[in-house]
Amino acid sequence: MKTKSHETAADVAAYRAIDLIYHSYLTGLILKVSSQAGPQRAAEIVFRTFRRQQLARFLPGLKKLGLDGLPNAVACAQYHYLSNQVGGVKVEYVYESDKKAWVRYPPPRWIWSGTAICGIPSDVSRAMLRGWHANNGVVLGNPRLGFVCTGQTVDGQPGLEGYYKEWDHDLAPEERLQFSPGERCPAFDPERAPKLLENTWPEQRLLKVLRNYSMEYITSIVPETVAALGPDAGGHLAGAAARLIGMHTFDEVATHLGGVEPGAAGFAKAFARIARGQGDDAELSQDGNAFTVRQTSWRLMSERENLSPSVFDAWNELWVGAALTHDRFMSVDVTERRDRGDACWAWRFR
Repeated sequence: MKTKSHETAADVAAYRAIDLIYHSYLTGLILKVSSQAGPQRAAEIVFRTFRRQQLARFLPGLKKLGLDGLPNAVACAQYHYLSNQVGGVKVEYVYESDKKAWVRYPPPRWIWSGTAICGIPSDVSRAMLRGWHANNGVVLGNPRLGFVCTGQTVDGQPGLEGYYKEWDHDLAPEERLQFSPGERCPAFDPERAPKLLENTWPEQRLLKVLRNYSMEYITSIVPETVAALGPDAGGHLAGAAARLIGMHTFDEVATHLGGVEPGAAGFAKAFARIARGQGDDAELSQDGNAFTVRQTSWRLMSERENLSPSVFDAWNELWVGAALTHDRFMSVDVTERRDRGDACWAWRFR
């Protein structure tokens, strides 16, 4: 048996499985670091993750969404409203003036789904705002623009909320993120909120964006964990979280995929399908009772250079964990690695 395929745009089931895996891994990794390395280190990693994404995605995103001609405060708030909405996140937007606009993330919070909200320290939530919201004025070249947080869900308030504001004076670095818990976001009116143009954002594009939304968080957070904690400690924690998430999500992943056949054959087929769903050129072959998946690409980390091998080792634990749930007697071996000079990445299941 030998099959070969490129990314199948219509494989919505694989997209949903990928979104589940990486969304869960993002939350699980933050919880793992927070509980075992401490809230301060977790906050540092969350800050680095969101700052990296802000620098890479914010300005291009403004243009893609057609917001780059709006007043800065309004453009920032609308960006968070539309981009998070595209990613499946519950979010609200309220215009107050050209120099003040609100954004609100009501519960349930996407990033802290389910019971995870109970394990997130306040400083970790604040780190997201420091990493992204506080830096928008800097990236836009507007030293008067900052963000005021008026509530955080992790502190027991009914949503993470706040507003972008343009002051009449330049802000010092420590003033770019402020807290004002006595204020409250006005009521949200969906009819007055901005909307995506259907001809620009058709359904198929939105499905891919949903997949990419979760993938990009892992593109950022796993290397940043290793960079912040070192390849040994960071790789260990990222890998430990990955294995747990792989084990605890695989039943639901299999349901999304319409079921997974027993044994190594079934798991290898599912693994190859998920790889193709991520945009990789996965090829599945059989040799006796062993099944091998090879791919020359690793789209998840294609934008990252000079990665520590521990990044791959940690990420690979997702599939080790998933395999342990599928069939704990099955062996999973990485037989080739491009980060070690081989022509491809290869996994052998038997």
